Amino acid sequence: MNWTLWASVPVLIFVLWLYTAQLSTSFPVLRGKRIILLIAHPDDEAMFFAPTLLALTRPENGNHVRILCLSSGNADGLGETRKKELVKSGVQLGLRGEDDILVLEDKNFPDSMTVTWHPRLISNLLTTAFAPKMSTVSSKEAPQATIDAIITFDAEGVSSHPNHKSLYSGAHTFLKALMHRHSGWECPIKLYTLTSTNVLRKYLSLLDAPATIIGALVKRKELGDYPTPLMFVGSPVGYRTAQKAMTTAHQSQMRWFRWGWITFSRYMIMNDLKKEKTL
Repeated sequence: MNWTLWASVPVLIFVLWLYTAQLSTSFPVLRGKRIILLIAHPDDEAMFFAPTLLALTRPENGNHVRILCLSSGNADGLGETRKKELVKSGVQLGLRGEDDILVLEDKNFPDSMTVTWHPRLISNLLTTAFAPKMSTVSSKEAPQATIDAIITFDAEGVSSHPNHKSLYSGAHTFLKALMHRHSGWECPIKLYTLTSTNVLRKYLSLLDAPATIIGALVKRKELGDYPTPLMFVGSPVGYRTAQKAMTTAHQSQMRWFRWGWITFSRYMIMNDLKKEKTL
């Protein structure tokens, strides 16, 4: 009897997985948008945002997704290697090609566990890249941008890494600057952030799906072109794709503790994102 019960556990988990993956498709999704995934280091896209990338890059959604990485992750002198790894991973996760992945090497954004990047410097960079006409557009006109949405970390950065948290502050600073002198107009760029969880939930893998879905269901919802919240639960095939993006692309980073992450982290299977309020 006990053996029968234990043998049924994997089957029940697999059924739960398929059910939650299917249920997540009932949540709204971004369609036909120009989207930037803003990350701090090569491998952030696979370790934290793989379900989002796999969902938003599906051809039927009609999005153009690109990655902007503000450092090459050169803390150990592997910057050039990690740039190439990010390109390989991004393509595996659905991006159209190498040209949609940009990795910066800027002294203002060092790969460091002790350095917080200045939000104004991030804002200036994003302005140059995505709102080059900011200073010339009249206050009587709508603000202009070359993208529709930014996806990045929330204020806690999932892992509390100061570089991750800096992206949240920098993105908000950018959007405030974009809307300066344009009160009454709608911000042309929407900001979505990945929800951080406590340590227990972070390593529950698929078992965190019920709490995540219930949490998304009870949050205030908005529909339309830019819905919130966004909820993505990868299928078993998607999960393997996310794992392979780490094991076959980011080989220089596959130390023992990252095997634990790609096996047990909820972020390899599911992402829930919320649309931030902007001025």
